[in-house]
Amino acid sequence: MSRIGRLPIPIPPGVEVTIDGSSITVSGPRGQLHRDVAPELNVVRDDGSLRVERPRDDKRSRELHGLTRTLVANMVTGVTIGFRKPLEITGVGYRAQKVGDKLQLSLGYSHPIEIDPPAGISFEVENPTKLAVVGIDKELVGLTAARVRATRKPEPYKGKGVRYAGEQIRRKAGKAGKIGGKK
Repeated sequence: MSRIGRLPIPIPPGVEVTIDGSSITVSGPRGQLHRDVAPELNVVRDDGSLRVERPRDDKRSRELHGLTRTLVANMVTGVTIGFRKPLEITGVGYRAQKVGDKLQLSLGYSHPIEIDPPAGISFEVENPTKLAVVGIDKELVGLTAARVRATRKPEPYKGKGVRYAGEQIRRKAGKAGKIGGKK
C-alpha cells in the first residue's frame, strides 16, 4: 500500500471540505479550490480528517493513490497558509518592479517585459532583485514562477538571469584565451 496515500489529511479549523462524488471543494480563509479526483479513488471524510482510499488494487489505482492524497493535502494547505515561490534576479541593470498588478522586468532586452498574473496569483517585489509569486494553488504558483524564470534563464558563464531562490547554477569556464601565441 502507498505510504503517502494512506496518511490522513487533517482538516484545520475554519476549513470547509465538500465531497460530491469524484469532485472535491475546499474553502478556507484564503479562498476556495476545486478539483476532480480520479474515479478509481474515493475521498472519505473521517472525524476531523480526510482519507484517500482505493477500492481496487490494480496498477492505475496504485499509481494515483499517493498523487491524489498529495493534491488534496496541497488544497487544504493552500486555503489555510498559501504558497510562495521566491525568485532572485542577478545581473547589472536587471530589476523587477510592480506596476499595478503586473510584474515589469528589465532584463537587458530592448524593452521591459510585463507579466500579467493569472487569477488567484499575485507578485511581491521585496527589492529590485528579489521577488516572489504568491497564491493558494501550488500548481499555478509553480507554473507562474517558471514563466517568470523563462523570461531570462540563468546563463552558465556569469550566472546572469532569473533564478529560483537557492537554485545552484553550474558554472562553466570561459575561453582560455590566446596562450603561447600563433602557430
